[in-house]
Amino acid sequence: MSEFDRLRHAMRVTERPGVALDLTAVLREGRRLRTRRRLAGAATLAAGLTAVAAVVAVGIRPGDPPSVERPTPVAVAPPPVAASPTTPDSPEPTTPTTMARDIPKPLGHVVDSGIRHGVEQRVFYVVQVRVPGQPGVSIGLAAGRRAPDGRLTTDILVNDVEGADRGPGFHQIGYDERGAGAAVPTFGYFVGPAQQITGTVNGRQVSARLARWSADKQVVIFWFDPADLAPGDRLDGIVAHDAENKRL
Repeated sequence: MSEFDRLRHAMRVTERPGVALDLTAVLREGRRLRTRRRLAGAATLAAGLTAVAAVVAVGIRPGDPPSVERPTPVAVAPPPVAASPTTPDSPEPTTPTTMARDIPKPLGHVVDSGIRHGVEQRVFYVVQVRVPGQPGVSIGLAAGRRAPDGRLTTDILVNDVEGADRGPGFHQIGYDERGAGAAVPTFGYFVGPAQQITGTVNGRQVSARLARWSADKQVVIFWFDPADLAPGDRLDGIVAHDAENKRL
């Protein structure tokens, strides 16, 4: 029988006739019910606190150092490299069209044109070249200057870009578009028994000066005196004649 049933039984005794009310029993059962309710409430509260304590214990245990939450690493780009300061008055670096160190050693003799630029001699010489995919092109003609100590400075280099560089006839002709200072005379080379080379400009004929390449006498180097043909002036035509004045 539960506590409620016992209390109900004690109180219902009064409903039966002839039965005296037992106040002692009613009070006893009421006290017992209230006591059990208090105990039950205390047990429920204790169980709740235990559950909370268990949850807390999972996160931090007594004596453990407090955990520190670290921020998520963020990738940071390196700072840009500062540009080097420039001086407004500093001149722009210039690179010659052709530098002496870019030219291989002359093949055969160096030809002196007889033209002087101060103490330097205007000279011409053949050098070895290489054109990708063109095995028939292996030489070029350079126009340069020779210092008193023999050091060469190359101003212009011309060469074929296809075909055969020893084929009969005229090959590439060099023009100096600057036409000032130590300007390079118009020059080139002819392959064959040429004894005379004549150029035409504005209806006027000018004769070139000739020299044979020491490594191959069929290669005739020619140039026009700047007094007869200004450097940079384009020829309207050019012809070569042999020793019998036959046109080649």
